[in-house]
Amino acid sequence: MAVADDDVAPPVDLVDSGVRPFSDRGADRTRERAAVLNQLLLATVVFILAVIVALGPFGGEIALFFFGVVLVLVLTGATFLIPWNRLAPGWVAMIPTLDMVAIILIQLSSPRSPLGLLWIFPVTWLSAGFGTLGLCGAVAGIAAMLAILLPVGGEDLSYATLLLPLVLLAVAATNFLTARRADAQRTLLAKQAQLLRRVLERTRRQEQELTEVLDAVDFGVIRIGPNGEVAVTNEAHGRLQLALGAGDRSDLSDPGDPEGHEVPAYLEDGETLLPPGELPLERALRGEAFDGQVVWFGDPSGPRRALNITARRLTDTSGADAGAVVISRDVTAELTALRARDDLVASVSHELRTPLTSILGYLDLALDDEELPERVRGGLEIAERNAERLLGIVGDILAASSSSPSSAELTVSPREVSADEIARAAAEAMLPRAQSRAITIDTVGLEPAMVWADPMRLRQVIDNLLANAITYNRDGGSVFLGTTTDGTSTWVLVRDTGVGISEADRARLFHRYYRASAPRGTGTGLGLAICRDIVRAHGGEIGLHSSPGVGSTFVVKLPATQAASAAEGASSGSGSTE
Repeated sequence: MAVADDDVAPPVDLVDSGVRPFSDRGADRTRERAAVLNQLLLATVVFILAVIVALGPFGGEIALFFFGVVLVLVLTGATFLIPWNRLAPGWVAMIPTLDMVAIILIQLSSPRSPLGLLWIFPVTWLSAGFGTLGLCGAVAGIAAMLAILLPVGGEDLSYATLLLPLVLLAVAATNFLTARRADAQRTLLAKQAQLLRRVLERTRRQEQELTEVLDAVDFGVIRIGPNGEVAVTNEAHGRLQLALGAGDRSDLSDPGDPEGHEVPAYLEDGETLLPPGELPLERALRGEAFDGQVVWFGDPSGPRRALNITARRLTDTSGADAGAVVISRDVTAELTALRARDDLVASVSHELRTPLTSILGYLDLALDDEELPERVRGGLEIAERNAERLLGIVGDILAASSSSPSSAELTVSPREVSADEIARAAAEAMLPRAQSRAITIDTVGLEPAMVWADPMRLRQVIDNLLANAITYNRDGGSVFLGTTTDGTSTWVLVRDTGVGISEADRARLFHRYYRASAPRGTGTGLGLAICRDIVRAHGGEIGLHSSPGVGSTFVVKLPATQAASAAEGASSGSGSTE
């Protein structure tokens, strides 16, 4: 809790010095109330004694007694009337000091009476209210009392005579220690209050900064407590809910309009309804954590939005569950753009394939003419090779634009074939292209190796790897092509002496449409992505080892037999899926 500045106690050194710190307004008010109460009690006792003396016999000096009584009553009135907070602290000590004088007068009126007990009131006030100086004043007053009353009473100094002064000294010491302890506790509490105030101010400032940061981001944030209550939301979440037609509602589990009409939710394909209980917030409330769940909200025939939602579980200091944080991001524009791109690529690819097929057909017919001059035949062969290359690129683009995660999976027809023969045929086809740049293709590493694969798809993989090895090689370099098997797995290796691949490019090399930053990179960025899809469709793996300026090595691992392929498929099915 915040504590006002006026209620903060002064440093401890002022208390330890023996001077009561009257600059502390809270302590001043406490002491003023205690002084008034002390003086009022003294006046009450004295007044009762005066009534008793006035109504009954009194063996002492009646005038001296009532003079002391009047002095006490006058001092009590002064205690109530004088604004002590406007005077120096020392002036307050005049009240108990004059009370001592009044009590001496009362006691002198009857030295042998127990009227000396009235000394408890001023002694308590001085020792408790004025620190070390007050204690010294109380002791001095008690000593003065002894010095005045002993000669007057005419008694010898004995234990009976010293009992009252000793009791008063004990009371003074006890009140002094109690007051110091109270001062120390009050100072400690004041410092703790200051500390708590600073902590509270810092916490409020951090909370405000966190709120400003959360409201500044463009993704929705929901903090779910351990009991399922929504503790924190930001402005972006509210905007997303309004965009979904959810009004002021604060959850993603049941988005709808303020009247309670649910907005239908679909899986990432935008067409399959989300199964019951699989809405993001419901999963988070069940204790699940997930990444990147894409949900389409809204009917496919109308306006709709796609949200990418992630949930993270939180734990407290003891490791117990503390709820979750759910992050939602609007990815409608991104997914719409990706779909538009794929539709465009597929449309263009289909439109290009038809005339290219016709061109290749007529080129074949022209090349079948035996009377064709050699110069013309050479030109037609160049045109045919480029047309076939263009048809291959169009095929790659069309395959990459498929909505299937692995487009090659639908067209793979594996059988037992010789990997070394397919690799050797691919090397022979690439020789003209390699010789144009004085690049040699080394095939001494082609060992006999059977593989369970689709020969056309395997040839496509090796063609793409060899084409990359030549394209990104240096003039006069070399390409090593090898195959080997252990009876269970078969490996195809393509190594070049080219520019190599940087660490930054390596992380995204197998992504579709990504092209490495190399000087001769003129491809579509689809070759390696297609290779990866084909290899995965066979149940295999493709790996890369590369050093910039030294070269790159691609390693393709495929099952050698049908049994090995089935075993690989079973192990993949029992593991986690991407």
